Amino acid sequence: MDIRIQGPGPSAPFLGARDLFETERDLSLPVYVHLRDDPDERTWAGHYDDRHVLNISRQAASSAMARELALHEFSHMARYEESHPSHVQPIEEALYLALAGHRVERRRLTHCYQIANHAKDIYADDITLAIGPGEKLLAFLESSLATAIADHESTQPHQTAETTRLTAAADPNLTAVNAAFALALAERHDLLEADHRLYDLARIAAMDAPTVDLDAFVRQFRDLSHDPDVSSYRQTLVELTRAYVLGQPPGSTSEAELSTIRENRRGSQRGPNTGAD
Repeated sequence: MDIRIQGPGPSAPFLGARDLFETERDLSLPVYVHLRDDPDERTWAGHYDDRHVLNISRQAASSAMARELALHEFSHMARYEESHPSHVQPIEEALYLALAGHRVERRRLTHCYQIANHAKDIYADDITLAIGPGEKLLAFLESSLATAIADHESTQPHQTAETTRLTAAADPNLTAVNAAFALALAERHDLLEADHRLYDLARIAAMDAPTVDLDAFVRQFRDLSHDPDVSSYRQTLVELTRAYVLGQPPGSTSEAELSTIRENRRGSQRGPNTGAD
């Protein structure tokens, strides 16, 4: 693997991740690591015809999770190079098929992108967790969920006219889906004991989102096919989207239905109505 670090900052986490990654995998294209000054810079990878780019803040690159973050992004790059359906299927197409004819708030549409990215992360971490240990990832998932559940504005539960929310600041529905993703990933790779705190956190998140079927989302994420084709993966994204936005149970969407939607809407460029002017 060809790693090219751009800008001053730590190099050991990326070189260490490369050495670990190369025990099982390799990348054909060079990886340019861009170290950013902004501590709030999100860690993300870009893919191009001649290279991959890993953007990460110097603060994150200096953290205890730096090597694991790099290893995770290398796994995304590997999935991209092998043209895995999870990394080449356009999310927009799946959202169009799932939500054609429905009016959807822009906020919920944004959530659908994050849910689709969870599916991508499952497939990337199938590589990550086959190469390296999962203890740090599990601690990260637990910490992230606990932070989402915590009241960012007050230490007291937030009272509404209808109920008492246990999660006051984060969107409760998306937090519940995020909890399902965390449980699914950990269960998929046998990282959890039966009494792990992640289960308690997930149940708290679910209590604040009664319209989200936590167990159904856990099953959908956990049981993703290890070797999907493009058609089956697209159908999975449609079902995840419909489960979140429309409350439809998994398994209620057929490929024949999706083919009918595509045929009826062929040539149309209209996606879901976001309610924006």
